[in-house]
Amino acid sequence: MENKKSNPIKSIVTIVISLACAGFFLWLALRGLDFKVIQKSLAKANYLWVLFAACFGVAAYWFRAIRWNLMLEPMGHSISNSNSLWSLSFGYLMNLTIPRSGEVARATALYGVEKVPVDKSFGTIILERVVDLVCMVAFLGLTLIFKYEAIISFYKSSGLDINPNKILLVLGILVLGTIVFFTFKKKLANVPFLGKIINFIDGIFQGLTSIFKLKQKGKFILYTIGIWLSYYFAAYLVCFALPETSDFTFADGFLIIVVGTLGMMIPASGGIGAFNLAMKYGFMALFISMGKSGELGGEIGLTYSFISLPMQIVIMLVMGLISIPMLAKARNEIVSKKED
Repeated sequence: MENKKSNPIKSIVTIVISLACAGFFLWLALRGLDFKVIQKSLAKANYLWVLFAACFGVAAYWFRAIRWNLMLEPMGHSISNSNSLWSLSFGYLMNLTIPRSGEVARATALYGVEKVPVDKSFGTIILERVVDLVCMVAFLGLTLIFKYEAIISFYKSSGLDINPNKILLVLGILVLGTIVFFTFKKKLANVPFLGKIINFIDGIFQGLTSIFKLKQKGKFILYTIGIWLSYYFAAYLVCFALPETSDFTFADGFLIIVVGTLGMMIPASGGIGAFNLAMKYGFMALFISMGKSGELGGEIGLTYSFISLPMQIVIMLVMGLISIPMLAKARNEIVSKKED
């Protein structure tokens, strides 16, 4: 009974904190802004390019859904592409309400229609995040190569202060914890309460190691490339909607996707505020590196964010809302088969 009472409170607190983060970052992004400049830019925008960008956004869902199937195959689970897609879409929808809740919601939704254990599918989702981080670093590398001056400008303008010693400390704790876990795993598994936790963590590790057992590694790589190319074009094509950024190069797109991804990593509802602020700084950096006004770059960056972020949220809402009846239909079909 205590858990049932605490869960709603925990959810409400998480939502309030998330909205507070969104509000704070949005305030940082909009303070001192001349809204007339934004209104003029939005009025001049060619939204046909936004539609093209949205097509790539949806394509990323499909590529990720199919790749998820490849990751589950080594664990003996062959699921339908449609159930994978709608489970994934439902997870993204949940992220709009409670940040980072989508991963669990996605794994739970898949269990409802395919009976894949939550711990194992959750492990593959964690692996996805690791692969995404690698791809993100690859884009960061491309940005450093082609837009070094811009990324240095972004670092200075954003006021970031990254302490290498703190990063090493966190990594050290993670490595030590992993060693302790595997060393005493069997003994800890005999403890009633800890046994369930150990089994859950084991399931996660099975998901993480599934990449080494993939039967179709080539397809996995191709779908991963497809996902990130889709992300790239979903971000880059929006630039052509605005006259001020219609001459942006492919290299400029590298910085945009890196900065945008960093903004979406902040636990704010739907990336609101954090994404806008990241785009403000990112475009300031690009404009400064081009010898243009940083203030104008910030205004155009916000204009871009007011087009790109709503586009992403609309995709999440549409795909997520469609997923609810589709998942319900799939569950009903399972029940009907059992009754027959």
